[in-house]
Amino acid sequence: MILRNQVEWALHCCAILSGLPDGRYLSTKALAELHGLPKEYLSKALQSLSQAGLVQTTLGPSGGYRLARPPAELSFLDIVEAVEGRTRTFVCTNIRANNPCRPKDHCDSSPCAVARIMWEADEAWREKLRSVTLKDLGQILSQDIAPALWKDTFAWVLDRAG
Repeated sequence: MILRNQVEWALHCCAILSGLPDGRYLSTKALAELHGLPKEYLSKALQSLSQAGLVQTTLGPSGGYRLARPPAELSFLDIVEAVEGRTRTFVCTNIRANNPCRPKDHCDSSPCAVARIMWEADEAWREKLRSVTLKDLGQILSQDIAPALWKDTFAWVLDRAG
């Protein structure tokens, strides 16, 4: 399974937005500059987050994006599904029915073992993403990133936040 680049971009942008003070917004331009991304492509990922109700937007010179809910209420799965959709990662086309050795009138009463295993794996992946919130990510990042870089990054962000 390969997720679109926009999933990574959306996760990183939400991580930054989770650190904004109440009432402040960060523009697409600032988010694109911070992450070294093309503004036009990043805006598509941000629009997906907006359409899913994960971020709020405002227009104008101090406009931009902010989280619509507290970081503790937004999971990785919320963000991934906003960009990729909620469909399963495995689609069963029931190719076992093509087996020339099967009787013509054979009727399967349940999905095959391959489909069941793949769907269980998909659900385990989704459960892991569901269990990690942006608040959790913030705690991990504050330990992984050097304090000076952490401080400088948020000073940079706050200097550009409307």
